Amino acid sequence: MGTGELACASLKALAQPGEFDVVAVVTQPDRPKGRALKLQPSPVKEAALQLGLPVLQPARARDPAFLEQLRPFRPDVIVVAAYGQLLPAAILNLPPLGCLNVHASLLPKYRGAAPIQWAILNDESETGVTIMKIAPTLDTGDILARRITEITPQDTAATLHDRLAGMGAQLLLATLPKCAMGILTAHPQVEAEATYARKITKEDGRLDWTQPARSLWNRVRAFTPWPGAFTFPPAESKLGMIKIRRASPQEPPSGAPGVVLQAGKPGIEVGCGQGSLRIEVLQLEGGRAMTAAEFLAGHPLRPGDKLA
Repeated sequence: MGTGELACASLKALAQPGEFDVVAVVTQPDRPKGRALKLQPSPVKEAALQLGLPVLQPARARDPAFLEQLRPFRPDVIVVAAYGQLLPAAILNLPPLGCLNVHASLLPKYRGAAPIQWAILNDESETGVTIMKIAPTLDTGDILARRITEITPQDTAATLHDRLAGMGAQLLLATLPKCAMGILTAHPQVEAEATYARKITKEDGRLDWTQPARSLWNRVRAFTPWPGAFTFPPAESKLGMIKIRRASPQEPPSGAPGVVLQAGKPGIEVGCGQGSLRIEVLQLEGGRAMTAAEFLAGHPLRPGDKLA
């Protein structure tokens, strides 16, 4: 059971010849996307169809009709990754080995919808993946296995997502046989250590120049590719939103928050609440990503200009 791209690595790993017998794939219904609002399948549905697997798309996992649709498959275990809905007790109790979840954080830290983004945003030095037994409440089940990875300065949400997806798939393959043999010890989560990673909104990407440069750098990395960190040019400019695709924090001395300190080939340096942020790659709404030098060639920003 999965919807988002993160789940595709686990599905493909399980479907490898000689691994497991994937009897069905459950994903959310096709959703309208793009300007034409054309219905588009989820990444998991696309992967399942390529693998020739049957696909179920209930509007609600709690619908009794879906349980009756699922029951004839008689699953030994249900694996869930980035599905997007809580499962009712009737489904949790259906497979003899239970329902396992592949979660992209070191639980109990960062329960919820956006653990990758919040780990970067909060300046964590490491994160990882957790395989847990699913409980009725969100991401609270007992832990079966975890694997850790460093968050490097080069990481964005995109690079970390792909690494964790692969790690989760491999950890799942290592965990399932032990689960079937009953040789795994499940460890309850320590509730006092739990944190919640709420869903990201588009407005979360807006840069508040009164924050320290390192915090803004983390925001750029955490929200690449979506929703993208953004700011606005000086009020007199005709340019719209500016998305910042790559940046680096600079040490003091700094200037007033939001004020352009330098603008040249190395980047556009902007004052922050502490230090400054050098914008290196940026993008105008509807345009392509450009280096700072390419941007400045057609859209001058000068020292003293203020970003909003």
